[in-house]
Amino acid sequence: MASAVAADAPLKPLRQQYVVVMRHGDRIDNFEPLWVSTAARPWDPPLIQDGRVRAFCAGRKIRTQLGFPIHRAFVSPFLRCIQTAAEVVSALCAVDDDPNATNSDGVSIDPSKLKVSIEYGLCEMLNREAIRIPPKDGEWGFNLSELESMLPEGTLDHTVERVYKELPQWEETVLGARNRYAQIIKELADKHPSENLLLVTHAEGVGVAVSAFLEGITVYEVDYCTFAQLRRSISSQEPSLAAGEFEVLNPGQTGIRYMPSSSIADGAI
Repeated sequence: MASAVAADAPLKPLRQQYVVVMRHGDRIDNFEPLWVSTAARPWDPPLIQDGRVRAFCAGRKIRTQLGFPIHRAFVSPFLRCIQTAAEVVSALCAVDDDPNATNSDGVSIDPSKLKVSIEYGLCEMLNREAIRIPPKDGEWGFNLSELESMLPEGTLDHTVERVYKELPQWEETVLGARNRYAQIIKELADKHPSENLLLVTHAEGVGVAVSAFLEGITVYEVDYCTFAQLRRSISSQEPSLAAGEFEVLNPGQTGIRYMPSSSIADGAI
């Protein structure tokens, strides 16, 4: 009879899991200040055309330069993130990608390459520091069917259960939002340990992806479509899996600016 595996037997290394956390592209209200005066949903600005271009190019960069595939994407329900994800996913799934293409128009894709889902936990900070003009009636008016129809055909995954079943409550604190971002990154990774993930979210979410896993620093600026890269080891001992701690890859890359947290405490910023 074969002997039982000892309870303290070492876990066998299985693979590395990568999580890419990206900010959305260029939002219209930062370039056309009068847009909000006539907008039906001033709290939910779309991308400008340059934002689409930036997002598509970021997706191409992920596909060609990072050295690992993306299997699954999750996206904030805000329009700018949905539009960003549509461009990024198109670039990731492109078939015979034309190097001169600058957005998803006319790009043929293979939707089997990855799946996409909307996740409320990746939404913008729901407070006045982030939302300039909130809805007066408290209704954000996200039409999921409409938003899902904007994602590349064939990529949507309806089988995934959301971590956050609804939006956070309005006027969450900045600290509360940061804790939410740290939690959602880990929970999504834990739910899909055999896949590499792309999370399309907001500037604060990208900042947390760095500061939560790189001790002693505070991120103070994140450019449009900049992304943080996280990596951790996944080990196995049947029938369970165990995950290591996330490490931040290339934290000093262009587009993410940070400084030691002690400098902020000392009044340096």
